[in-house]
Amino acid sequence: MKIDKLDILVCGGGYVGLSAALAIKAAAPSLDVAVIDAAPADVWRKDQRASAIAAGAKKLLTTLGVWGPIEPEAQAINEMVVTDSRTSDPVRPVFLTFGGEIETGEPFAHMVPNVTMVGALRDKARELKVPIHQSAPATSLTVTDQDARVETADGRVFSAKLVVAADGVRSQMREMAGIKTQKWEYGQSGIVTTVAHERPHNGRAEEHFMPSGPFAILPLTGNRSSLVWTERTETANRLIAEDDIVFETELERRFGHHLGALRVEGGRKAFPLGLTLARDFVKPRVALAGDAAHGIHPVAGQGLNLGFRDVAALAETIVEANRLGLDIGSMAVLERYQTWRRFDTVRMGLTSDILTRMFSNDFTPLRLVRDFGLGLVDRMPAMKRYFINQAAGIPDASGPRLLRGEAI
Repeated sequence: MKIDKLDILVCGGGYVGLSAALAIKAAAPSLDVAVIDAAPADVWRKDQRASAIAAGAKKLLTTLGVWGPIEPEAQAINEMVVTDSRTSDPVRPVFLTFGGEIETGEPFAHMVPNVTMVGALRDKARELKVPIHQSAPATSLTVTDQDARVETADGRVFSAKLVVAADGVRSQMREMAGIKTQKWEYGQSGIVTTVAHERPHNGRAEEHFMPSGPFAILPLTGNRSSLVWTERTETANRLIAEDDIVFETELERRFGHHLGALRVEGGRKAFPLGLTLARDFVKPRVALAGDAAHGIHPVAGQGLNLGFRDVAALAETIVEANRLGLDIGSMAVLERYQTWRRFDTVRMGLTSDILTRMFSNDFTPLRLVRDFGLGLVDRMPAMKRYFINQAAGIPDASGPRLLRGEAI
């Protein structure tokens, strides 16, 4: 049996898996890195979603040399407004506003189409000669003191000093490694679609808290916006199944008329929402990253950026250990990564859980309390600055270098 011997095997060809492979390879060219992906080769081209790239994640992508191709399709978020109302309310009072810059000329986030981001990462992988094996779901994992062996459905066997599981919230690699999770289901689904509108958004993002959950309007280039529309799962499934006229009518009731006439572009999909936290981020010769380690509600818009923080911390841990001649798959090395990422992940998971439970209801006393709280924060510039800096994801001097725009 032929065995492909590697230093690092990354399972998952999304933005986390690809950026982890590139970050390690760029800083340590001598390491042999490859990616396996369960999906067919062109599936990523059909992803119509867009994601908020925080300033820290942008610095990481810039350092990896992939922000340049992404930038023409990146829309800066110049302003953020938060409301709390019912669908039937004639007026939606704004309780909280944020300016979009963390410093002059530097927005705290950009909206980027997923297909643009993943395409740029794949182009960079070709440049760095990081192979991507498509349609290659892992079927088994065997860990020894010397290596981790992964067999794929097409009969290939890979031997690596370290396996990085970046294969999503339903990670098969996590399961094969025997890592348990804590899970909560919210009974909600997020409807994702893109709309074109008559008037310009001027880079303004909106988050409308409604009894069914948040309705987020996120600006894209041109007169377009990406929507993340939270509903109870049964309602979301019904809306997805409706014809275009009914769907657009329901959408317009929530979106409003401030940007003129609306038109849905492309398709619409619904994704179930929950909270999944891995009990361990590492096992001998296995490290989790991205949604494989933590799947959170999109209420705070930080799921993707948590994944990039994992990438920055893991890459720095592995590259520095390799320079010291240490075994990159040993628990002595991987524990540093786990320690680095655990607190931030648990904190963000709990924050998203609290926000989801607090704002996805129509309980009048609770609405009064949360609206008072939002209004209070709006009148406290220092508190607003703190929240913006947290959302931007730029660490202090003790954080991963890639998130500060520094090479490892």
